[in-house]
Amino acid sequence: ALAKEQAELDNIRAESHKDFVKAKADLEQGLTGVRSALKVLRDYYAAKEDSEALLQDDANFGAFMQQPAVPQKHEKAGGAGTSIIGILQVVESDLATGLAKEETEEADAESEYQKITQENKISKTMKEQDVVYATKEYKALDKAITEYSSDRDAASSELAAVAEYLEKVKERCVAKPETYAARAERRAAEIAGLKEALRVLEDEVALTQRGKRGGVRGHFLGPHL
Repeated sequence: ALAKEQAELDNIRAESHKDFVKAKADLEQGLTGVRSALKVLRDYYAAKEDSEALLQDDANFGAFMQQPAVPQKHEKAGGAGTSIIGILQVVESDLATGLAKEETEEADAESEYQKITQENKISKTMKEQDVVYATKEYKALDKAITEYSSDRDAASSELAAVAEYLEKVKERCVAKPETYAARAERRAAEIAGLKEALRVLEDEVALTQRGKRGGVRGHFLGPHL
């Protein structure tokens, strides 16, 4: 946006300066022509006045010598010449005023152009510095985020390993609550085992008692045979 604004400003200044150069050339050319014309006219009418003065002197001398008076000539032309010179002087003044105005406006435009251009350069430099600082800050922040992410991943891995270890410890050390069905099945198995043990014990007792009876009977019947 700033570069576009400066480019537009450069184009406007170039066009304005181009117009000034043309206007100045036209005004200076006009002034040169008017001043040349004034010089010619002034020289002409000055010479004419000298000639008329000489003629007047001759007329006075003739009158002195009793000659007829010399007629007055070119009075009308002299008045017209004065009028033309006056008009040309007005034109000269207008052209000079116009030239001075053009030069003043050109100087003001150039001064304003240079002022805005300098401000744009300063603004551009500041923005470029801001971009440099922002880029450095972004890179530093991105590096910090990367390091934080790495630390977080490492911490997450460590936390997961600890959680897994704790789960294994809990499985070994903490008794899990037993359901009713599991308790009933376990008690039924215990009772069945006790019954089986009791049956085996009773069988062993019965066998032992039978053996003892047989021994006693043999003891008493043996000698009498």
